[in-house]
Amino acid sequence: MNKIDELSVGQIVKSKAGRDKDRNFIVIKKVDCQYVLIADGDLRKVDNLKRKKVKHLLIYNLISEEVRKRVLNDDKITNLLLRKELEKLDLN
Repeated sequence: MNKIDELSVGQIVKSKAGRDKDRNFIVIKKVDCQYVLIADGDLRKVDNLKRKKVKHLLIYNLISEEVRKRVLNDDKITNLLLRKELEKLDLN
């Protein structure tokens, strides 16, 4: 099974590599079998999503239902929403 299959929109992930190492993000979109678009509302804003290889992510078994619902319904996602969702889960 491919690692991208484990991921879904709204899933919480942690960067394992790069200058954003050890930061938590939320998956906004799957790009292809290797990449996803992620944001945290702080370092990476909604209007400047980070394209990240799945192999560089630690996948948590947590999904932000609010973000997932909004993405699937094409509703607006705000940076504040992403920050609040990550804060609520308190993974740091």
